[in-house]
Amino acid sequence: MTETTDDLSAPLGQKTERQKRRFRLPFTAMQALAVLFGLFLVVFFAVALFADNPFGGEPVARIALRNPGDEKLPAAASGRPEPAAKSGPQAPAGDNKTVTIIDGSSGKRQDIVIGGDAADKSGAEPAPSMAMTGIDQRLLEKSKYGMIPMVADGLKPFTVYAADADRAKAAKMPVVAIVVGGLGVGAAKTADAIMKLPPAVTLAFTPYGADPAKLAERARAQRHEILLQVPMEPFDYPDNDPGPQTLLTTLPPEQNIDRLYWHLSRFQGYAGIANFMGARFTATDAVMQPIIREAAKRGLGYLDDGSSPRSAAPSLTAAQSMPFAKADFTIDAVPTSAEIDRTLVKLETLAKERGLAVGIASALPISIERLAAWIKTLDSRGIMLVPLTTAMLKSKSG
Repeated sequence: MTETTDDLSAPLGQKTERQKRRFRLPFTAMQALAVLFGLFLVVFFAVALFADNPFGGEPVARIALRNPGDEKLPAAASGRPEPAAKSGPQAPAGDNKTVTIIDGSSGKRQDIVIGGDAADKSGAEPAPSMAMTGIDQRLLEKSKYGMIPMVADGLKPFTVYAADADRAKAAKMPVVAIVVGGLGVGAAKTADAIMKLPPAVTLAFTPYGADPAKLAERARAQRHEILLQVPMEPFDYPDNDPGPQTLLTTLPPEQNIDRLYWHLSRFQGYAGIANFMGARFTATDAVMQPIIREAAKRGLGYLDDGSSPRSAAPSLTAAQSMPFAKADFTIDAVPTSAEIDRTLVKLETLAKERGLAVGIASALPISIERLAAWIKTLDSRGIMLVPLTTAMLKSKSG
């Protein structure tokens, strides 16, 4: 009590030390705000640095492929039910892997989740939303993964889906065919290739991406002929993984054929197939032969990207009397304006010497820009740009 009385009776300005300690705030309001802001920044950067998904801000497309025990496969990113793909021994549940497809022009990634040797044998019909304009229904056969091409009534997909061209004129002058590949993953670059390049440029689509059927249909609507790129085993597999359902030298022929069917079912309207990577696979005659035989039986042509000098494709396609072409140059192997222009000059020279040349490129912005500019000059140089199918037919007749 004495202490309280003393404190109250003390003159103003002569407060006791006890009073000063009692009422002094540890921080000013501004200091408190500064501390809170600092804590917010620490939490923000911690989340950014250690979150599980460092690409969380980017759009991700996932194709969920379940194991054989699953009753029903969920709709793929395109919105249609899509049975999964691998045949053979059942894989244990959870034996899934995620393959990241990187868009070469933008650097963006798309994850595709796949289960080990999964197959849904329901044989469900594709949803009506998958129907593509201009597709001849007679040339479709039902598989457990969806519709795949076939020969019917004397008609072949190679003939029906080949782009229009003046073949009589092409037979009399040097021609060049250009194939732009890697499309379907990355809608922006695919749209650029479709809209900025003339119809005589052939476009090759991988089976991946959110909705390859929609993009392929758009390409055909712009009068481009299209190819399907089939992922095949490279020499450094699995460090370099082309993607789900890759055809492998270690698998029996029937399992590779089953995987081929999955790829063939992803979209329709293509005149032929091409290898996507595959230096080891294409050089192995025993595993390549059944694939070529099956594709030929289904009325398709075959493009070899020219990356493997040991490819068995030329002799195997000849044995099947199958339309065939091999790329002479990768136009943007070095993706700079100067190098692309040099390679295009080489392509021109070869076309004039041999009568025919085939070049392939990716859909990098610089590649599309330089190709579009170069193509405008071809008429003045006495060279005709033709779809790949026209080049294949000229090569066969020559």
